[in-house]
Amino acid sequence: MPTTLRRHLVLLIAALALMATPACARVLPSGNPAGEQAAPVPSDVRTPVAVDETPDAVESSAVPSSTGPAPAVTPSATPTPTATPSRPVALLKYGSKGDDVRALQHRLLQLDWFSGSITPTYGPTTQLSVSGFQGKRGLPVTGEVDQATLDVLVKMTRTPTHDEMYNVLHPGPTLFTTGATGARVKDLQARLKQLSWFFGDVTGTYGSATTQAVKGFQAKREIPVTGAVDQRTLDRLRGMTHTPTTDELNNIVRGATNDLDPRCMTGRAICISKVTNKLKWVVDGKVLLTMSVRFGSEANQTREGLFAVEWKDRDHVSNLYGSKMPFSMFFSGGQAVHYSSDFAARGYLGASHGCVNVRDWDGLEWLFGQARVGDRVVVHR
Repeated sequence: MPTTLRRHLVLLIAALALMATPACARVLPSGNPAGEQAAPVPSDVRTPVAVDETPDAVESSAVPSSTGPAPAVTPSATPTPTATPSRPVALLKYGSKGDDVRALQHRLLQLDWFSGSITPTYGPTTQLSVSGFQGKRGLPVTGEVDQATLDVLVKMTRTPTHDEMYNVLHPGPTLFTTGATGARVKDLQARLKQLSWFFGDVTGTYGSATTQAVKGFQAKREIPVTGAVDQRTLDRLRGMTHTPTTDELNNIVRGATNDLDPRCMTGRAICISKVTNKLKWVVDGKVLLTMSVRFGSEANQTREGLFAVEWKDRDHVSNLYGSKMPFSMFFSGGQAVHYSSDFAARGYLGASHGCVNVRDWDGLEWLFGQARVGDRVVVHR
């Protein structure tokens, strides 16, 4: 074959070979040998990322675009803290001093929540009196005077005079005194006898014994001590006693045990009659002590029946009302026989919250020393 023909044949074969080579083999990636293809990356293998990429950036780059954008995350609402009720602002409290305290004490005195001389100092007695008043009126029991407490107290009382705030007492006009006679003197003597201020027979004659009894009553109630009966003395006496019976006015004493319940006739018993408003300490059928008592109101009735002294507390203070309950003898849950300053001050004008109130301090103190846990308590009609 001639040389020129052979050269043309070689060129033709080379051209045909070049036309048969894939296009991707003609463009060579940087670093790859000529004619070598890069190995395909498997679809389930992720390309490593740099360490300074954030997790959110990594996750976004790994999610196929066909899935769409990730849903927005709604932040949870911050809970609103529950407001703690604030303590009412105290206008007067323990340690306060001045005429405002004097006025407070006298207003409490008008309602028989405070006793004794008026002072300028807000001490333990005033604090306890305020607590008792608040509990009775359904107010928060703090022992401090806030605006709500003051508003209720002012509404229920009158403004004290200067003399009242400074313990200056003035007697009122005399209604009757030494030398008087008649039915009103008999009524006076019988009422004083109910409170153990007058002893002996009711005579209807206002003598020295009656004068001394009136003086004792006035001194105890912080009324100007004159021995003569003025309107203040008479009003306080009537408020603390019941209308004398015909027997009381005529010195008629019935049988000592005729009003005793049969359950009181044996052993040791505190026998309490709702008919006569009397408590009797009875040992083996013998009455050793008799005292006047009062009971709960219609809304808080004193339970009736046979009970026993469950426990005793000489200096008990009510958990509910903050009031003192000296010589408490509990016989039915929260009901007890105890001394009541309110009964001593107001008599039968008030009522208890279910307890048996006694106003004879000395008599109840003696009974407290005699009675034992387990002794019978009978409340009857």
